[in-house]
Amino acid sequence: MKRPVARLAVALAAALLLSTQPAAAQSILRDAETEALFQEMTTPLVKAAGLDPRDVKVVLVNDDSVNAFVAGGQIVYVHSGTIQAADSANEVQGVIAHEIGHIVGGHVALADRAARGPMGISLLSLLAGVAAMAVGGAEAGMGMIAAGQQAAQGSYLAFSRAQETAADAAGARFLNDAGVSGKGYLSFFKKMQQLEYRYGITRKVGFMLDHPVSGERIANLTDTMQGAPTWSKPSDPAMEERFRRVKAKLEGYVAPPEKTLADFPPSNQSIYAHYARAYAYHKAGYPEKAAAETDALVAAKPDDPYFLEMKGQILLESGEPKAALVPLRAATEGSRSNPLIATTFGHALIATEDKANVPEAIRVLRVATQRDDDNPWAWMQLGTAYEQSGDTARAALATAERAQMTGDARTAVISAQYAMANIPANTADWIRAQDIAMTAGDAAAADRKKKKRR
Repeated sequence: MKRPVARLAVALAAALLLSTQPAAAQSILRDAETEALFQEMTTPLVKAAGLDPRDVKVVLVNDDSVNAFVAGGQIVYVHSGTIQAADSANEVQGVIAHEIGHIVGGHVALADRAARGPMGISLLSLLAGVAAMAVGGAEAGMGMIAAGQQAAQGSYLAFSRAQETAADAAGARFLNDAGVSGKGYLSFFKKMQQLEYRYGITRKVGFMLDHPVSGERIANLTDTMQGAPTWSKPSDPAMEERFRRVKAKLEGYVAPPEKTLADFPPSNQSIYAHYARAYAYHKAGYPEKAAAETDALVAAKPDDPYFLEMKGQILLESGEPKAALVPLRAATEGSRSNPLIATTFGHALIATEDKANVPEAIRVLRVATQRDDDNPWAWMQLGTAYEQSGDTARAALATAERAQMTGDARTAVISAQYAMANIPANTADWIRAQDIAMTAGDAAAADRKKKKRR
């Protein structure tokens, strides 16, 4: 989805709020519960790798293919299709461990130099060809793989395979050092191996690939994984429970309603089924049925902030912002003001069109933007709240924040300069406006120079 940052129609459990552009220009899904799970799954691996957990992020990409990649920095991008393909949180931990191996090894920078062009490092890049086979037949898929790889030098492909092997080994080491079983690591590679068997990707075509075939990877890792003290250690049951919830919620959001309802028929009264069906019914235009599913979730766990969040979000999306305030306020308080949940609550306060709610909206959204300043939708809502309160200067500052975040340097400069002219000098907000005006001005000047050279 190649488009500027935009609000998603239905925020996954009230916090799939953004569609942004990462390195691959694919849309990002944000969800408070999912991000909390990713952090829990990743923290021990990041520590084992010698990195700071505050610096490493796992980002969910809205793409139904099975893939994960890094593209510079310390961000791991995981496709939604990988979550759907995984049977456990432990399998996803294996995928993340592998990608952390790329980060620690500096493989993106090395690959840039080897290929003499910008690129990302992907766990499963060969499956782009596999996807083509699934759609257009094996010949078309193998043609895609062959054509793409023949355009590169054989030495680069050998280099890339070496980096993948190194990342495989590093991922295994991080899992073992973190006390996490490697069973999921191997079982996920076996899923890839089954896809390779299905579409005829074997060692005979391995020279055309930038990744080793999965059979080789499994053989290389098996002894290391099975010989580790953690091999027979069970995965954390609570984490696996949260993974099943997130996976069901994700399917409800991204899959066609008919598929979700087939996978989770009304006879299934599990928490996961209620989670998935709530969004399926909401997307399909059955608000009463969607409300019944969220009511069942809240009845099962009245204090669960993510269930309250979903209930409030669906009410908000159904045109009932006043009714949404109670569950969203409770969700915000229960989650200790999680910035994604708080942003949805702030939006609901504004959507009531009751000026009495504007001061609370400003308070809530200021906290949300302070805790998560990489959320254009939150800045948009804060700007709206300031505008409704008559504070046009701070509305302009919020617009400047959002514009700078989305790469609109011109709007950022104009808005920041207006804010500086109308906010008392040397206050925190004035200084922030000054910073944006300077940095965005530099960015705009650099952009103009680039255009002149063309």
